[in-house]
Amino acid sequence: ATHLHPQNAANANANADNAMTSFLRSTIALRSTMLAFMLAMALAAPIGHLRRLQETATETVDLGTADTFAILTKSGITSVAPSDITGDIGVSPIAATAMTGFALTMDPSGQFSTSDQVTGKCFAADYTSPTPAKMTKAISDMEAAYTDAAGRPVVAANLNRKGGLIDGETFESGVYRWSSEVKFEIEIFISGDEDDVFIFQTSSNVNVGNSAKVTLVPKTTTVAGIKVFTGNPPKASNIFWQVAGKIDAGINSHLEGTFLVQTHSAFRQGSRINGRALAQTAVTLIDTTIYLE
Repeated sequence: ATHLHPQNAANANANADNAMTSFLRSTIALRSTMLAFMLAMALAAPIGHLRRLQETATETVDLGTADTFAILTKSGITSVAPSDITGDIGVSPIAATAMTGFALTMDPSGQFSTSDQVTGKCFAADYTSPTPAKMTKAISDMEAAYTDAAGRPVVAANLNRKGGLIDGETFESGVYRWSSEVKFEIEIFISGDEDDVFIFQTSSNVNVGNSAKVTLVPKTTTVAGIKVFTGNPPKASNIFWQVAGKIDAGINSHLEGTFLVQTHSAFRQGSRINGRALAQTAVTLIDTTIYLE
């Protein structure tokens, strides 16, 4: 029989221990790498899902040069004073005589007029150049925006919400469509953050009751059983109402958003709009406030 010298036996045992230690370290490193890979894949899934959601988010409606107008129409604007308009107003292809009730004062340039009711300028197709071309382009951009808003696709869940009787409803970002009249008498809520876009389409009219209002609310989260706001509310500049019929806003009502209206827009006494009235026919104001925050 062969016998190892005690020193040789000790060396053999040390080598065996070193080999086992190296094996264990390699195994641990491999497992750590696998765990890191699995964790990365798990994190990548929701990130990819978030990216897909972002890619399908509703895009804003480009108003083009119509963006600077608080009121823009093809057939005229009538104000029963005292209305208070912040932003430009304009008419085309009809002449300046279609802007009534404003007591217009012509600027020496002949390119625009002013009014005590308007914090901005008043434009018409028959003013001095380059105003006619400016107005033609603004009207064209308004019509393109209407077509864009009307053509946005809508998911089935957002079709004909509550049959058009939308009192008390909360709307999150997206596109909504009705084949009927849209009506509310008390209050509706538009919920989201300041980058969210909302498009409301109707092939009929929008009727808003006296003292009815649109309220903008931020998104919420629940902390310890309590709902708390997570940021700023939506912006009126990201809300669009595409109305194939008319808009009739009741006495002391409050609205939010840009109204792209194919026919008549009537805003009754004391009504307020944080947004714009862009109509392909006429706009009527009775002691109305229009501004854009």
